Amino acid sequence: MSIDIQPRTVIGSAHYRQDEKTDYRWNIPEFFNIGIEACDKWADGSARPAIISEDADGSVTTWSFDQLKSLSDQFANVLAEAGVKRGDRIGIYLSQRIETVVTHIAAYKLGAITVPLFYLFGPDAIAYRLQNSGATALVTDASGMEKVYLAGELPELKVIYCVEPADIVLPQTTDFWDRLHAAPSLFTPQPTLADDPAMIIYTSGTTGKAKGALHAHRVLLGHLPGVEVSHDSFPQPGDRFWTPADWAWIGGLLDVLLPSLFHGVAVVARRLEKFDAEAVFGLLARHGIRNVFFPPTALKMLRSTPAPREQWDFSLRSVASGGETLGDDLIAWGRQALGVTINEFYGQTECNLVVSSSSRLYPSASGSMGRAVPGHDVQIVDDDGHIVAPGTVGNIAIRSPDPVMFLHYWRNEEATREKFAGDFLLTGDLGNMDEGGYIRYLGRNDDVITSAGYRIGPAPIEECIMRHPAVRIAAVVGIADELRTEVVKAFVVLKEGHAGDAAMVAALQQHVRSQLAAHEYPRVIAFVDALPTTATGKIMRKALKEMGA
Repeated sequence: MSIDIQPRTVIGSAHYRQDEKTDYRWNIPEFFNIGIEACDKWADGSARPAIISEDADGSVTTWSFDQLKSLSDQFANVLAEAGVKRGDRIGIYLSQRIETVVTHIAAYKLGAITVPLFYLFGPDAIAYRLQNSGATALVTDASGMEKVYLAGELPELKVIYCVEPADIVLPQTTDFWDRLHAAPSLFTPQPTLADDPAMIIYTSGTTGKAKGALHAHRVLLGHLPGVEVSHDSFPQPGDRFWTPADWAWIGGLLDVLLPSLFHGVAVVARRLEKFDAEAVFGLLARHGIRNVFFPPTALKMLRSTPAPREQWDFSLRSVASGGETLGDDLIAWGRQALGVTINEFYGQTECNLVVSSSSRLYPSASGSMGRAVPGHDVQIVDDDGHIVAPGTVGNIAIRSPDPVMFLHYWRNEEATREKFAGDFLLTGDLGNMDEGGYIRYLGRNDDVITSAGYRIGPAPIEECIMRHPAVRIAAVVGIADELRTEVVKAFVVLKEGHAGDAAMVAALQQHVRSQLAAHEYPRVIAFVDALPTTATGKIMRKALKEMGA
């Protein structure tokens, strides 16, 4: 991959000017390993804090970079002893906890490929991703063990490391910490090219199964300018990061966790069982958190708490948000209640964090999500990949090559080809750009549902609903919602002998929550006699959206 954007600024400088789009140069080395750069380079004996982990009972453990290096070296040896080798896939089905970080770092040092799995996924979602990726190893906890047990046959999964005692175990299960402590304490990382694969992050599409975006080690370098811009020249002395977003999502992993560790900035690990404004503000105050990535829905929920700075002693330096348009009112609330101007950023799993606003670097523009982050060539193009005139509505697209861009979809060459037009990767989003380079998001050009910051494909939900014995056919769309932007609505045709009553609504909702994912269940269900279809039998989603509005 050849990246050469002239002439001056080098990645990681954390200094940008208004004309930075034409004053930038990528510095992508031939060899680059995330495990070394996000861990080992800071392990200098100084006990520099890396992860500050708070448990649900309030107990706190601080893990230094020195400890993180030792633990990840040991677990890399554990994986190697189990036969996991360069290029093998390792599933990580954990929430925000130290074992998640250790596994990521160890896998990268080994040259293996991580497969982050969202902690709220159900058995069906887990089974598909493990099967599709061909994962040979999995790291999980007791709750994860139950879901993996329900997932059924996973013939390629040779070993499971459980980080805590579990009631349900499979024959290939072993104890994570017992194996780690018995392993040698030093490991020599594999030399990896910047273009060597490092992780598969799954994203839902418009039809069919979820697609795995395969990213190279360079993806971390590609994220750094966007993190620096959206967090006002991050890092600064005293910075400390947290996000309520799951580390399995690209927003939690590559917008927060790995960039912070790359810069030697400590990350707070605390997964809230339920998002609660008082718990969030208390966390910010207890740990002196200065930098946060909040999904828009989280900000909307925080807004219901009056005068938080009068109730909690917190001091934020930067807040960034992405996934949905914020709006002027929410940004104004942030200045008053949080004491910062919330910066909005944009990207997607295949090519993330390429657009951002910045309260310090250039003026804001109402209704805009910002401008292209230095180093990324973001344009509005037609369906053939030709740049359109300023103000014209078209596809938001990123010119290839770009270090933050995925290598390809895992085992899906056709979908990879369809993602590109000419020299550009098409995001699937519609927008326009003004003469000043400010980009406005106008919506999806497909059927993806945007809900509470998550992008949800309708097909897996429809398949899950139709596996219920009472359902004949179902279709799913997104409908407008004030809090979440959109919520999932299902139109269901029941088999004879079944009633479309409140009990059936509850049963179908629980079915999706337990089998697929808690964030994907239909919050609204309508029972209908038939679904609108075209002459060829294709479901007319536009008609369903109009019915559901």
